[in-house]
Amino acid sequence: MPKIAQELTVLQVKNLKNPGLHAVGGVPGLLIKIGNESASGGKPSRSWIYRGRVDDRRIQLGLGSYSSVSLADARQMAREQKTLIDKGLNPVEVRTEQKRALVKARDKAKTFKDCAEMYLEHRLKSLSNEKHKQQWRTTLKTYVYPMIGDRPVADISIHEIKNLLEQQTQKRNGAKGSFWELKTETASRVQGRIYDVFAFAITKEFRATANPAEWRGRLSTLLPPAAKIKEVKHHDALPYSKASYFLATLLKRDSITRAALAFLLVTGVRSGSVRQAEWDEFDFDENVWTIPPAHEKTGNEHRVPLSTGALAILRSLKRIAGCDLVFPSPSGKVLTDGAISKTMRQMRERGEIDYKGVPHGCRATFRTWAADKTSYSDEIRKAASGHSFGDAVKMAYQR
Repeated sequence: MPKIAQELTVLQVKNLKNPGLHAVGGVPGLLIKIGNESASGGKPSRSWIYRGRVDDRRIQLGLGSYSSVSLADARQMAREQKTLIDKGLNPVEVRTEQKRALVKARDKAKTFKDCAEMYLEHRLKSLSNEKHKQQWRTTLKTYVYPMIGDRPVADISIHEIKNLLEQQTQKRNGAKGSFWELKTETASRVQGRIYDVFAFAITKEFRATANPAEWRGRLSTLLPPAAKIKEVKHHDALPYSKASYFLATLLKRDSITRAALAFLLVTGVRSGSVRQAEWDEFDFDENVWTIPPAHEKTGNEHRVPLSTGALAILRSLKRIAGCDLVFPSPSGKVLTDGAISKTMRQMRERGEIDYKGVPHGCRATFRTWAADKTSYSDEIRKAASGHSFGDAVKMAYQR
């Protein structure tokens, strides 16, 4: 047991000057630790220390700083530590367990929004498409946070997720109804995003029970499958029989957006790849366009053989000094998808074309033409469109 020291008064403790440990009495093992005077002449640090023995092992516990804990409070805290030892407990282990319990309680109190924002910090870094990043945040803010954003992530039930997916919503045409049935595609994406946030929360041990947003075996027993109720709406596609006329009409006017749309049509690639295309991606000796992974939705490099028509479009363009983009906007930045869509819409409004179609539909034009007019296998046609496939198909395509 520590020696019983003389019980010092508040003034006596205040007047202690020598660096080191000093017993202050009142409770065996209570000490004040005085540090050395700092080089700048500042006052030495002072803090309370409790020392005791547990199973013949000496323990030492900090009780706080002299400035924030009074002598009376320090003695009371020391008595509490001594009481624990008398009961056969180790105060150090008790404090460690208390801290652990506090962390668990804090983690359990984390809300769904807390977890979602933490998850988004690294999830959005894996998305290259700014539109998809914005959709993540917008859908959570619109459909999820108002209903479960402030709820502890550990307590949210599957029935709350079901109610969220069945919340009342309204379409632009004024129609009202269940979110799951009225905006099925969006609701299905929201369900997947909620699932990812819960999976993150479970991994971080903010939640101990099963994922309430899991579809198979859980939500699937409470909601109809999205594939059964959603209205499939494909992008309007240009009939390939009119492709040559459309191309000729496009190129009658000198315009970067028209040139980009024409290039999209003759290559069959995605709009983003065309809009972000840079001159150093093109090999004019081999007549091949190598789209880097950063410009491809799949994240894979995609090689596109350049036809005579594609080469003619490229050669008609003027390179702009200080700009690497092949199809830059007037400000020298990447063209927006809306700018190309607007070009096609204006052509209909002017009467230049009399059929519907959107830029992304040009890929369907290419695929339909390839299926009807060529003998290549479906795998090769898909690979030519930039879809991901296994190694065997890639090898076949690269022959």
